[in-house]
Amino acid sequence: MSIQAYAATESNGKLERFEYDPGELGPDEVEIAVDFCGICHSDLSMWSNDWGISQYPFVPGHEVSGRISEKGENVTHLEVGQKVGLGWYSKSCRKCEQCLGGNQNLCANNESTIVGRHGGFADRVRADALWVTALPEGLDAAAVGPLFCGGITVFNPIVTNQVSPTDRVGVVGIGGLGHMALQFLNKWGCEVTAFSTSPDKEEHARGFGAHHFINSKDPDALDKAADSFDFLLVTVNVELDWDKYVAALRPKGKLHLVGAAPSVSAAVFPLITGDKSIGASPLGSPVTTQKMLDFSARHGIAPQTEVLPMSEVNEAMKKLHDESPAHRIVLQNDFE
Repeated sequence: MSIQAYAATESNGKLERFEYDPGELGPDEVEIAVDFCGICHSDLSMWSNDWGISQYPFVPGHEVSGRISEKGENVTHLEVGQKVGLGWYSKSCRKCEQCLGGNQNLCANNESTIVGRHGGFADRVRADALWVTALPEGLDAAAVGPLFCGGITVFNPIVTNQVSPTDRVGVVGIGGLGHMALQFLNKWGCEVTAFSTSPDKEEHARGFGAHHFINSKDPDALDKAADSFDFLLVTVNVELDWDKYVAALRPKGKLHLVGAAPSVSAAVFPLITGDKSIGASPLGSPVTTQKMLDFSARHGIAPQTEVLPMSEVNEAMKKLHDESPAHRIVLQNDFE
């Protein structure tokens, strides 16, 4: 049975109705009937071939919420009809050191949902069952999709860096990633500070869990923040005055990037004398993703979303590109 989707046939091309035959379902795969699919800036980058890895026809979409419509013969932990989600990763080798160690997100041979294959701007999408996660009760199916990309992107470093509930943390950038990070860290028990170049975002940031707010355009405010934080999570994709942010860390503090800034340049001596570090991370493993969803359900955490019909995909992509809203845009399947 063919899959109905929206695809671009060239870089930045209009997304138009596209039908393809997915072939026989693999023994370790599942097929998901898509109910909702979020739009991410990575979809824009792949649509434009910014990273030089896109293949056309290109079907975007890697923030999927839906139900299992079919499963392979080896799949025993998921059932047809079960509510599930799918994010950036759709497969890993299951055999390498990283996979066997539970770090499937670091597998050198992992497969991405929209790289070299067709994604979730469709009525159905397929993936290896390992990367398809059951949705806990209490999560809104219309809003859960972005948790599988932006959500796990900011939750994963909280776990891997062993952030403590007693830590003083900062979130740099209060956009699509940052507003979820504020919620996670607040419910984690941390004292949370939001950094933003937009002073008018203070009320917005506090509403998502920030206890304090710093206007990062104000150099005096950054200077006053010296020796204040155990952990700083950078969600923006621009270069910053890295030395000032390193100075804002307490001894043994960590500056962690999840936004793809072009480069990082910082003086080494303050890192050595303060036993400070700079790191970065991708999305998390399947186990960490499940923990993130359970934590979200328990604490009522959800991204701020705007839902549009999938038939308005081109308008939605333009809105994300032109306006770069702080909330997440989600498409609802309206294929007939």
